[in-house]
Amino acid sequence: MHHDADIRDRDSLSAVFRHYGRDIAVVIHAAAQPSHDWAARDPYADFDINAVGTLNVLQSVREQCVDAPLIHCSTNKVYGDRPNALPMVEQETRWEITPDHRYAAGITEDMSIDACLHSVFGASKVAADILVQEYGRHFGLRTACFRGGTLTGPGHSATELHGFLAYVMRCAMERRTYKLFGYKGKQVRDAVHSRDVVAAFEAFFRDPRSGDVYNLGGGRHSNASNLEAIALAEKISGNEMLVEHLGTPRTGDHIWWISSNARFRQHYPEWQVTYDVPLIMNEIYETNADRWVPAR
Repeated sequence: MHHDADIRDRDSLSAVFRHYGRDIAVVIHAAAQPSHDWAARDPYADFDINAVGTLNVLQSVREQCVDAPLIHCSTNKVYGDRPNALPMVEQETRWEITPDHRYAAGITEDMSIDACLHSVFGASKVAADILVQEYGRHFGLRTACFRGGTLTGPGHSATELHGFLAYVMRCAMERRTYKLFGYKGKQVRDAVHSRDVVAAFEAFFRDPRSGDVYNLGGGRHSNASNLEAIALAEKISGNEMLVEHLGTPRTGDHIWWISSNARFRQHYPEWQVTYDVPLIMNEIYETNADRWVPAR
């Protein structure tokens, strides 16, 4: 049953939890304000949604369904621009970390979140992330923060600021101009399909822990630079893309992000990434072929 309640409205949220009580088997907390730019324009609303809203969810779980595992959709933006301090090598189509670095297989959860640049959005997500950990450790709730990289799939909202692979494909299909912000378009992201995300959530639900933190992404199996994604979109769509290169990168934007899933796989060895970037982009294309067409 759907309930139309604002995560900021503590009383309304509590009433929903109180109605179902201990019949609630699991809580997947995916409500968030996701925009860096919007957060800078309205930091009060951003913090009320991301941080205070998370506190409201946690307290409702604690009071009404304490045994229900709580899965929090966090973000790799809690690391701020710390990844940009990693040693990088410029290649033809991408930036890559030096091969002998301890994060060469992917960035692990021990990366510091301190003394680096966070957006206002990143700061509110850090607060939420720490709250979820603390309710696990201090109160014994069964919680996990999943610090996602690019979470995507055929239903991903294809917008310029948030929907990397989907937006690249939409621009190719609709003949839109795609803007490349900084780093020569060689910045790298890993991408994990929504099916693999849900499978990870289910694995945690079946065997929950308290106050744990996991990076979650496509890892070395599924990643691409902007330039590589553009080339793939052109191949799949059959259209040459219109690309505008802008020299200035977005504030705090990662040059290179590939997640290490090693910690999660250590705890849940049956889970694995099953989709790679070509498979994801082909599915996005096929799902939206009748919808994303050039304007007449």
